[in-house]
Amino acid sequence: MHDRAYGFVGLGNMGVPMCGRLLAAGHALAVHDLRADAAAGLASEGAAVAASLADLGAASEVVFLSLPTPEAVRAVAVALAGCARVQVVVDLSTTGPRVETEIAQALAEAGKTLVDCPVSGGVAGAKAGTLAMMAAGDPAAIAELAPVLAALGKVFTVGERPGQGQTMKLINNLMSTAALTIASETLVMGVKAGLDPDRMIEVLNAGTGGNSATANKIPKFVLPRTFDFGFSIGLSTKDARLCVEEGDRLGVPMIVGGAVRTLLAIARDRLGPETDLTGVIRVVEEWAGVEVKGKAAKS
Repeated sequence: MHDRAYGFVGLGNMGVPMCGRLLAAGHALAVHDLRADAAAGLASEGAAVAASLADLGAASEVVFLSLPTPEAVRAVAVALAGCARVQVVVDLSTTGPRVETEIAQALAEAGKTLVDCPVSGGVAGAKAGTLAMMAAGDPAAIAELAPVLAALGKVFTVGERPGQGQTMKLINNLMSTAALTIASETLVMGVKAGLDPDRMIEVLNAGTGGNSATANKIPKFVLPRTFDFGFSIGLSTKDARLCVEEGDRLGVPMIVGGAVRTLLAIARDRLGPETDLTGVIRVVEEWAGVEVKGKAAKS
């Protein structure tokens, strides 16, 4: 599949660095985004900028999607179903299993294949090519794509049905966000009790309380007060909602997940949907009347 023509739709925080990795690996790539200026940097790296989705579909056999909402993914996939040249659509977005299944059926009716392949690892992982890629769908299609996907990260095949990758991604995201929200609450509690936040992080990471938030998000983006992890509270709230809804659909109690979703929704409404996810702690700080600030931020 190295010699196929590739397209990429969605040039956001994740899409741009993923396109950069594909171009650096030597793949011919057409790109498209509703924001015309989003493709400027990629054009200088060798990408062909498609003025419309129809133009991208006419130039591509395999199209990657990295879009913010299930509605956007559905709309683009339906449009691509009508593009004769497109054979495979690879959904890198967090779409949710129900919508992903619907999209797979619509594409199959048009004689096309959907590979469900959401990613985890954030902007840093997209830039470094170290994303965890949760692939589900036709095994032969996934195997054919493997050399191309290797430019983006490591592929973990989790099932043969589109939608199974989405379930895995929702589980991953809710677990990660739960770690951040509980870390936010407990660190605020510790600061209000007189503990030093840098020391708390050191102790937590040496003991059993450490998690992805205490190892990465808190020390890198919260304690310095930069709040620039690169993923918005709005999108995180959407992902938590999708996961809780899927748990409810399956008859699984989502008590903790529901609480995480609620706190995220409050933070989204108070701070704005484009606020960085790590800013969720600011809501807890406001309620408690203290600020979790590391030594580096104080100097």
